Amino acid sequence: MNASVKNDDTIAALATPSGRGGIGIIRVSGPQALNIAKSITHSDLEPRYAHFKQFYGSDDTTDIIDQGIALFFPAPHSFTGEDVLELQGHGGPIIMDCLLRQVLHLGARQAEPGEFSLRAFLNNKIDLTQAEAIADLIDSSSEQAASNAIRSLQGEFSSHIHKLVEQIIELRLYVEAAIDFPEEEIDFINDDNVLNKLKFIQQTLHTIFTKSRQGALLRDGMSVVIAGKPNAGKSSLLNTLAEKETAIVTTVEGTTRDVLREHIQLDGMPLHIIDTAGLRDSGNEIEQEGIRRAWMEIEKADQILLVLDGSKTIPTDLTDLWPENTQALAKKQNITVILNKCDLSKLTPGIQDGRLDDHPVLALSAKEKTGIDSLRVHLKSVMGFKNTSEGEFSARRRHLQALQQAKSFLESGLLQLQDHGAAELLADDLRCAQQALGEITGEFSPDDLLGKIFSSFCIGK
Repeated sequence: MNASVKNDDTIAALATPSGRGGIGIIRVSGPQALNIAKSITHSDLEPRYAHFKQFYGSDDTTDIIDQGIALFFPAPHSFTGEDVLELQGHGGPIIMDCLLRQVLHLGARQAEPGEFSLRAFLNNKIDLTQAEAIADLIDSSSEQAASNAIRSLQGEFSSHIHKLVEQIIELRLYVEAAIDFPEEEIDFINDDNVLNKLKFIQQTLHTIFTKSRQGALLRDGMSVVIAGKPNAGKSSLLNTLAEKETAIVTTVEGTTRDVLREHIQLDGMPLHIIDTAGLRDSGNEIEQEGIRRAWMEIEKADQILLVLDGSKTIPTDLTDLWPENTQALAKKQNITVILNKCDLSKLTPGIQDGRLDDHPVLALSAKEKTGIDSLRVHLKSVMGFKNTSEGEFSARRRHLQALQQAKSFLESGLLQLQDHGAAELLADDLRCAQQALGEITGEFSPDDLLGKIFSSFCIGK
């Protein structure tokens, strides 16, 4: 999809799910929408009124495809900012296919995924965060995620970003004025006003980032990999967390040879649990491939549950477990050590006082289901998840990255101000922070990013 070109043709698509249903909707947007409406209904449509009409397949009044509701929204007062036609008929797949074919025959073309939302964005009807919120609302996996997406769609996220950008622009103007008009004798370096405003902007950014991070967790969830040696109880832990028998559990080492995935929710936060093959040296070619895939998942995980058999001697150094993978383990910070089988070791279930290689340690029994609630609380804690979504909004990883970039530029600017009194460098850092924030709402987004975002939408949205 070429997001840099404002298309002037007419697009059409089925806006409701394919398959049988009580109602099916064909959506049309573009300059030919009104002519298509007249040809399909054999009549004129009053804007923004629902008309019960016959839908015709030709000029022949006996050639009726269906009957239903026709609505016409003239530009610019429509979702896309263009002329928009909606035909609401009976939701049978054959009827919808015939109706869409007739619309295409009359001059429209099949819309690409997300093209209606893209046109709304290009016509300044919505910004990029609101466009993304449409897809997030459709894909919501929990009530909280849907609530956050609604807030973003209504512009709450955008409003926070715009206010923050306005504060940065105001500070930029002051700083650049001091640079450009030195004869005014503004004591820029010692002006507490600049320092106070910069710190206030940083605090505002931190607040937005906290809310965005919570929204991103509700949208994307958390990837948790269960790793460890064979027979440590990894598959049992997966089954307990998923509350169903997903993985085969036996006393035979190497039972799990491929990656197993389950999707659950912790108070509305999606949790993607991944069980992996036991880590050990193996001469079996199939098991070797499973172990290779296990390490691949470990590299990508948000959090790693390193499961040990708590009924045996616990090592003092994690790298003692797999000497051949010392470096791979040593660089990992996102590890929680799970001492399984605490029913046999008599360890108290829950977080333990000590740490292992500076990693938190949690004792549980996957078989007896003790300590599982402590694990759920721990997982929410390490991801910074809260049980409330009040005042928060839907966010994506790219939003968090942009906010992090802006944070880095503001920190650099503060350093230039306090340590060097470098007004020019501060002004440039403020400009870069503003541009990073502009990528969130689409003000400075490159075309390839727009194409990637909208191509992930449903057709008809």
